[in-house]
Amino acid sequence: MSVNKVILIGNVGKDPDVRYLDNHVCVANLSLATTERGYVAQNGTQVPERTDWHNLVFWRGLAETVEKFVRKGDRLYVEGNIRYRNYDDQGGVKHYVTEIFVDNMEMLSPKTAKQDAQPAQPQTVRQPQQGTDDVPF
Repeated sequence: MSVNKVILIGNVGKDPDVRYLDNHVCVANLSLATTERGYVAQNGTQVPERTDWHNLVFWRGLAETVEKFVRKGDRLYVEGNIRYRNYDDQGGVKHYVTEIFVDNMEMLSPKTAKQDAQPAQPQTVRQPQQGTDDVPF
C-alpha cells in the first residue's frame, strides 16, 4: 500500500493563472505560501520565521471555481497529491518542478463587502474522482 497525500493551509501569493485548453478543459495554477513561526529556543537561540512556496494545480470545475473566487492574499486549505516533473529549456538546462495537484479545497478567508454583492461563495469544493491518465502534463 502507498499513500501520496498533501494537506496545506496557506495564503495565495498572486492571482491565479487560468487558461482553457483546446478541448475546453480549465486549468488554474497559483502559488501558496505556508509559514512556520519563528521562536527562541530554550538555550536562547533565535530561530527565524520560515516561509515555503508551493505550486498548486487545479483542473476542470475546481479550476473554474478558483478563477471566480480565489485572489491574491486569500487563505486556503487544500488537499491533493504531489507530483514531480522535469524539462529542458531552449538552452538545454534541465529544470525540476514540484507541483501539488489539488482535489479538495476550502476557502478560509472571510467574505469582504465586495464579495457580498456577488452570488454566494462556495466554501468546500472537491474535484470529482477521475483517472489521472487523461491529465496532460
